[in-house]
Amino acid sequence: MTSDEILMDAESRMDKAVSVLSNNLAGIRTGRANPGLVDSIKVEAYGSFTPLKQLASIGTPEPQQILIRPYDAGTIKDIEKAIVAGDLNLNPQNDGRVIRLNVPPLSTEVRKKMVSRIKELGEEAKVSIRNIRRDANKAADTAEKDKEMTEDDRDRCKEQVQELTKKYETTVNEAAKGREEEVLQD
Repeated sequence: MTSDEILMDAESRMDKAVSVLSNNLAGIRTGRANPGLVDSIKVEAYGSFTPLKQLASIGTPEPQQILIRPYDAGTIKDIEKAIVAGDLNLNPQNDGRVIRLNVPPLSTEVRKKMVSRIKELGEEAKVSIRNIRRDANKAADTAEKDKEMTEDDRDRCKEQVQELTKKYETTVNEAAKGREEEVLQD
């Protein structure tokens, strides 16, 4: 493996780790309505489990409300059942055409739990990034042993991998900090 291949592989894997973190953070409840809260819900409709966002348009007409407008009115009961089963602690209100979810404000205790969960997710992402760094460094060592790159190239490659690691860890910290601030806002 060349140093460019090692770096490209490490960067794409680190991108995926940050992407997973972003998806996980989107599902964390803040005091405000956010379509990301219901993104992970799978609805049993048409004989299989389908992501909610494929069955309905999801919007937030007010800061404390999520509005779900099914493309097919026949799926409204299935969507409602999936929301109740989804452990979001949200009570769906169905008027026959749309489902409204009122997002209650968070208590201080719940906010603290959310912040600690955000920190856990951030730490998991950083551990993942560090594991990718370790793999890239091993690949560089192996390439040098197999005479595919020189010692200087290996060292340069490891420095570039470390720079990538720092860059992605900073991205993770910023994403987690931003989400923490959203959770702590009233």
